[in-house]
Amino acid sequence: MQQPRLVPIKLNDYKPLRELVFDSLRKAIIHGKLRPGERLMEIQLAEEMGVSRTPVREAIRKLELDGFVVMVPRRGAYVAGVSVKDIADVFEVRSALEGLAAGLAAERITEEEMEELEKVIYQISGEEDVLTVVKKDNEFHELIYTASRNRRLTQIIKNLSEQINRFRLTSLSVPGRLKIAVDEHKKIIEAICERDVDLANKLASEHMENAEQNLINAIREEEG
Repeated sequence: MQQPRLVPIKLNDYKPLRELVFDSLRKAIIHGKLRPGERLMEIQLAEEMGVSRTPVREAIRKLELDGFVVMVPRRGAYVAGVSVKDIADVFEVRSALEGLAAGLAAERITEEEMEELEKVIYQISGEEDVLTVVKKDNEFHELIYTASRNRRLTQIIKNLSEQINRFRLTSLSVPGRLKIAVDEHKKIIEAICERDVDLANKLASEHMENAEQNLINAIREEEG
């Protein structure tokens, strides 16, 4: 019998059930518990999470709108696969938006936020555990988004990044990539702290372009 990939939903006072179910399924897809091409069976998922089929059905529809699920006529819902073209499309948009966020951060960042950015990079420097680096890398970008003072921009970037987060470990596991990524982060921080808007924009965009090429190369090597 197949082991459940999802844990029972715990109700709270802050989110409605449909949002809790949506968050649970999205995280399961991002972390690879529900894999590309896997069929999403409403009854099975509902049983694993201890809920009725209705919030599961609503969550699947929302996941389809966000690009995590595809609906196949007369066959049902499946976890969406991600092709090299999909990754290139996501990074093409994200590169521009990350540059915009860094540029805005250079204009609007506070002294306290500058210290937080430098602290995160210090914690990453020399770190070899990929999972730790991924966590700290997320913190680094979150700080920049916060400093941009643009919530709508932050929401759009997060939605894009979540669609390819399942490949982050693959990308950062490539020999030498961790050190390069940290060095790129340091340069971005320097530009932001010097309030050089154009340079911060340029470096953040280039960082995304390098991450894209590294990820695509890693995926092609795996497929090869």
